[in-house]
Amino acid sequence: MTDMRRHRSGTARITRLRLSFVREQLSDLSNSDSSSNNISIANNYGSKKFPQAIIIGVKKGGTRALLEFLRIHPDVRAVGSEPHFFDRFYDKGLEWYRNLMPRTLEGQITMEKTPSYFITKEAPRRVFSMSRHTKLIVVVRDPVTRAVSDYTQTLTKSPGLPSFQNLAFRNTTTGLIDTSWSAVRIGIYAKHLENWLRFFPLSRLLFVSGERLVTDPAGEMGRVQDFLGLKRVVTDKHFYFNQTKGFPCLKKPEGSSRPRCLGKSKGRPHPQIPSEVLLRLRDFYRPFNLKFYQMTWPEFWLGLNSYSPKLSETVV
Repeated sequence: MTDMRRHRSGTARITRLRLSFVREQLSDLSNSDSSSNNISIANNYGSKKFPQAIIIGVKKGGTRALLEFLRIHPDVRAVGSEPHFFDRFYDKGLEWYRNLMPRTLEGQITMEKTPSYFITKEAPRRVFSMSRHTKLIVVVRDPVTRAVSDYTQTLTKSPGLPSFQNLAFRNTTTGLIDTSWSAVRIGIYAKHLENWLRFFPLSRLLFVSGERLVTDPAGEMGRVQDFLGLKRVVTDKHFYFNQTKGFPCLKKPEGSSRPRCLGKSKGRPHPQIPSEVLLRLRDFYRPFNLKFYQMTWPEFWLGLNSYSPKLSETVV
């Protein structure tokens, strides 16, 4: 009995020493790499790398849904919150940014999403300085519906907000649109895309239909996985349509007791906007959408009429 106790005590001591050694090694490795300019911070549990792909826009287009759908894929690791590095925290430096990333193993890709990058003038140059090979994903949606959704989100936080039409028009009598209002400005996709194309070729960008993410999530996810060089793991078997929310949810993940839908902030009912206001906005966006159509042909627009009629209505 005494010998057995000694053996157990010795084994426990060896285990503690091993754990202590591993902690020291990981600490040393992390400290040495964090001060270097290597492309990744590595240890036995993977590497912290700069993202190889970024969802750069657009706000209220469906970026959160896209990220959650992508996270099902075993070869995708993504930051949960929006880092806002290339628009708000660039002065913190690239090492700070890399440390925000999850660890990845060989064969996995690192991703993040911050929709405000698409409309930030400095962002393209900053992303290019990090890596010219970064893949960029833009989720676009009918700009009129997007603007109303943006307004709805703000209204829940600021109930005393002026009406949509008072914010959208500089002069309600003449119908002059106020492009300084961010809800309107974000939807001028062509203007923002020009800024990105100064640094990245069109082949580095994928345009995802926000409408199709709702009506055919598996089909749109197939395009995204192909663009990222991933095996098509996320398919229609992962989705079901939630009639209450009005958009697709993920079926019950393995090991979970319930299906996974996006938060309560998604799928809010929109306020009633006068039809003449929406028509005026559609007229305003039409030339910008046509330009966007010309700039992105054929990567995004080929076959658009067959699956995204709302967006195409604002073009023709």
